[in-house]
Amino acid sequence: MKGSSIIRSAQLQSGLPPEAGQSVLEVALLAPLLLFMLVGTIEIGRFAYFAIEATSAARAGAQYGMQSLTDSRDIHGIQLAAANDAPELQHLNVTAKNLCACANRPSQYVGCPAQCGTGHPVVFLQVDTAVQIAPLFHYPGLPSTFTASGKAIMRVAQ
Repeated sequence: MKGSSIIRSAQLQSGLPPEAGQSVLEVALLAPLLLFMLVGTIEIGRFAYFAIEATSAARAGAQYGMQSLTDSRDIHGIQLAAANDAPELQHLNVTAKNLCACANRPSQYVGCPAQCGTGHPVVFLQVDTAVQIAPLFHYPGLPSTFTASGKAIMRVAQ
């Protein structure tokens, strides 16, 4: 009892309230957790941005290729349009292929050229993009790279 009164009188003499060190301790314990959460939020934002860019690049490639049947087979032009849309994505993988269907069943793809009995054939262009994204920091238990991918399907003008 006498020891606690000595400590209390020492605190009162110093002018600090008895809980003065508690706030510093709480901040010291929570700062690493808050920093980890901030960095994680930044990483998730980066990955979302790159996924949007990959999808946008696929759309740009499909828009180039949908102009005509000739352009839908111009793989180099499709790849160039996709790469120009997302210049910050290094090593962007772009693949394109034609899909054929009949006008009366456009959601059922058949082999190209489509042999349609009642409707006329319709050609679609599918462009897929993929890029490997490395995180800013290495996290134990997570892979060293993530894949951001995009896909676009558009009808080719005929």
